[in-house]
Amino acid sequence: MESLPLKDIHLPEPLSWWPPAPGWIILAILIPLLVVGSYFIYKRIKQKTALKTARYLLDAIKKEKHQHPLSTLTALSALLRRVAISVSPRSDVASLRGEAWLNFLDGSCKDKPFTTGVGRCLADAQYRPNLPADTDMEALFKLCERWLKQQKSPGFSFLQFDRLKMQRKK
Repeated sequence: MESLPLKDIHLPEPLSWWPPAPGWIILAILIPLLVVGSYFIYKRIKQKTALKTARYLLDAIKKEKHQHPLSTLTALSALLRRVAISVSPRSDVASLRGEAWLNFLDGSCKDKPFTTGVGRCLADAQYRPNLPADTDMEALFKLCERWLKQQKSPGFSFLQFDRLKMQRKK
């Protein structure tokens, strides 16, 4: 028998690590997007839950008929502060008192009902021994409901971006 003229076996070239397969590229893009998206979804759900709970607590405060009006006013003030801290950055809200607190509350209302209207009593009424005589609790409850409805997601706005730039310049 005659031997056939066979050629030597050629092995394929070893696989290189670059460029990766398209699946790895897609995965490298999707994982960070999913992490960031999950974070924003979590913040949104947390914010909506805070507002929903605040509305429930406001209704509970309103239904407490036998409660003293001064303690009702104190509960309203505490509720608004808790909502403000959960919706806005804590560093912007937690230290506000008096006129600054009322100006912050007026930030979401066009007619300034906290500094000039019925909401004025929220500045310092909880520290007084008696409720101010001109306090209209029903109008105050309506004002608090309106303020809660006007709260928006904190999200990253251009206003916050400008504030960050100003802080870096200092």
